[in-house]
This record gives sequence, structure tokens and C-alpha cells, in this order.
Amino acid sequence: MIAGYQQRCQARVDAALEPLFHAPRTDLQPLYAAMRYSVFNGGKRIRPLLVYAACEALEGQPQQADAAACAVELIHAYSLVHDDLPAMDDDDLRRGQPTTHKAFDEATAILAGDALQSLAFEVLADPQLNAHEAETRLAMLGSLSRAAGPAGMVGGQAIDLGAVGKQLDQQALEQMHRHKTGALIEASVVLGALASGKADPVSLKALQRYAAAIGLAFQVQDDILDVESDTATLGKRQGADIARDKPTYPALLGMPAAKAYALELCEQALHALRPLGSSAEALRDLARFIVQRRS
Repeated sequence: MIAGYQQRCQARVDAALEPLFHAPRTDLQPLYAAMRYSVFNGGKRIRPLLVYAACEALEGQPQQADAAACAVELIHAYSLVHDDLPAMDDDDLRRGQPTTHKAFDEATAILAGDALQSLAFEVLADPQLNAHEAETRLAMLGSLSRAAGPAGMVGGQAIDLGAVGKQLDQQALEQMHRHKTGALIEASVVLGALASGKADPVSLKALQRYAAAIGLAFQVQDDILDVESDTATLGKRQGADIARDKPTYPALLGMPAAKAYALELCEQALHALRPLGSSAEALRDLARFIVQRRS
């Protein structure tokens, strides 16, 4: 079931993203080519899927969530471009393809990441692209800004860089990953709820509990795959975290306990969705997919 849903959502968000990468001038074509490459070089589109699924969980329609789905994928793509840079993780492979700074050059990659970040907020703010009322657009902008900035993803990356070669306890490791990985996943779910036009305090609280659990589960599974998978399957260098001496859940807890923890977090996510009934089935499928994926 999740495969068909994933294909439909991928096709939908890709169709919405495509018009954003038409260069308005000839001299901007190299920049737009790098931006497009960074977004359309594969990827599972998990964050847009969460946007659509959260919107549908509150009985919204997919078209209401297109702008939010585009925005979270643009932020995600920008973060990967910058994470892969020599000054950060210095990776040369992403989704089985050369990273943006390898396919183009380092300066172009930096500018492409910058442009993708600002484009995400433009999409949410523009009433022609995001037809919701101004109050809803403002709430969406606030949610994404907090998730992407120093209190969220960027802050998590800073903590991550500072943790290389250090031993963190589980609380510190989770704090880092709730920022670096979890914040954008949580924002994806919140933006989907806001896009439905039917978000209320009770449903939002349930969705936030769900998102907090799967955001952490996503990172635990990533750490597991970094050990157990291979470069061809992952589409990025296997064992990179170990090579960089980064703290991970398998290293801290041991592999059996890390796997058990991922399943426990999945159960927490499923439990959080109980108040939402059958309309949240896609979110349930996504929670299971996140801890069962092999790449």
C-alpha cells in the first residue's frame, strides 16, 4: 500500500516542483541547473509524503498541501547540498549520484543551497502558489522557519559537527537528532495539518507526538543502515558515520537495542494517532516504512 501512495505523492510533488526551476534569464541557467539537480537527483520524498498524509488525516485534500510539500522538500534538498560540502561532511555521493559540489563546483553548490532555502519560503509566502489565507501562510512560514533554523535543523548540524570524536549519552544524542533530523519531519506533519484547514489543538497535539517519535525513529534507522547496508543500496557512502567517529545509536546502545528502540518509537507514533481514526492510515504506513526501509 505504501508503495502506491509513495508513487502518487512523489508524482504530485515533482509536478508542483518542476515549474520552479525554469531560469528567468540565460545567465542564471547554471545556477538553476544546480538547483534542479539537487532536487531531482532521486530521493524518497518522505517529508512531502508526511505533509500529504497529515493533511489527509484531517480530511484535507492533496491539492491543499502542494505548496507545503514543495517547501519541505526544498529545505531538505538545500540541507543535503550544504551537509555534503567539504567544510561539512565532505561527501562525494548522494542518492547514487555525485553530490552537487562534485557535479558542478563548490561555489555553485553553496549558491544552489542558498537559493533552495529562500525558494522554500517564497513558495509558502506567495498567495499564487499557496492559496491559503494570510493567517495560515504566516503560521506555515513560522513553523518552517523554526524547524530549519538555529532552534532546529541548523542547530542540530552545529551540535553534530561539535560531537565528532566525543561520547554522548542517549539524552544528548536524542537532543541532537531531534534538532538535526526530527525538526523538519515534525514541521512536515504540522504544515500538512495546517494545510488541511481543519487543524485543532487536540489533533495537532496528536500529530506532534507522532512526528516527534518518527523523527527520532528515522535517525535511529539511518544509523542502523549506516552499519548494515552497503553503498550501492544506500546511495551514499556506507560506514561514513563510523569513519568520521560520529556518535550513533548502534555504537551507544548496541545493534540489537538500537533496532528494538526504532520499533519502540514506531509503536509510540502509532499510539499517538489513535484519536485520528482511519483517516490517518497513510501516516501509520509511513511510520512502519520508516523503520523497515533498507536505504
